[in-house]
Amino acid sequence: MKTISLRNPVTKSKKHSWQAIIGLLFVLLVIAASLYAFLVLKYDHTLTDLRGRLQGASALHPLGTDHLGRDVLTRLLLGGSQTLGYSLLALSAALLIGIPFGLIAGYKRGWIDKLFMRIADAFLAFPDTIVAIVLSGLLGAGIGNLVLAIVIVKWVSYARLVRSTVLSESQKDYIRVAKTNGLSDGRIMRKHLLPHIAGHVLVLASLDLGKIILLISSLSYIGLGAQPPTPEWGAMLNDSRPYFQSRPELMVYPGLAIVSIVLLANMLGDYLRDRFDVKKEVQS
Repeated sequence: MKTISLRNPVTKSKKHSWQAIIGLLFVLLVIAASLYAFLVLKYDHTLTDLRGRLQGASALHPLGTDHLGRDVLTRLLLGGSQTLGYSLLALSAALLIGIPFGLIAGYKRGWIDKLFMRIADAFLAFPDTIVAIVLSGLLGAGIGNLVLAIVIVKWVSYARLVRSTVLSESQKDYIRVAKTNGLSDGRIMRKHLLPHIAGHVLVLASLDLGKIILLISSLSYIGLGAQPPTPEWGAMLNDSRPYFQSRPELMVYPGLAIVSIVLLANMLGDYLRDRFDVKKEVQS
């Protein structure tokens, strides 16, 4: 006897569509607000005013001022462009390295594939966060070195995902037909294999974006990322820590910003996973 599902696929689709729209609108809002702060707001995010330090919300300073008299709203908006911008930069660089490496390793196999697997095993022996902290410490404090450390850590997961997908797809008949028709290896990878891995990579990248934002913010909080006076959400949390008892909102503002954008990035990833019908193993 067949069981009838009470789930409404139309309602579920609408729910996920709204999640994607909300996530995209929030990201666009952060970018627009950051550009507004950079181009329009009159306050210099590095200009200090010790006579106006730790002020509350006012018409001139809607979110008040920090311990050096700098406008919190301006630094919060510019911090969004720093945190989100460097996260997207690290993610893009990891994709540009991982996708070609995984394509070649999965399609060519042989010694290239064996070499890649040894490299992947070495990286996967330790958690991403631990490796990023060690590399950032070795390279030196700074947002550029932090982005480089994240790229070194993250490209392996994309290469492994692409490699496993290519290994599966290369055994199918349409790839054998393409080889029989004399198509070059480069054309087969570009025209036939890339479209099949695009959905998987997009889902993993959207889920990884929130992790990278957390990683940049947390390492900036402990002094390995953005350095003063750069406005970055993790660095703003660290700067405001001594004043938590008297002005807790100085930590609440960047903390809420980090939590909100990470949650919405994960919502976008969940939508894309269901949209492309990608198995949950892509998150591992």
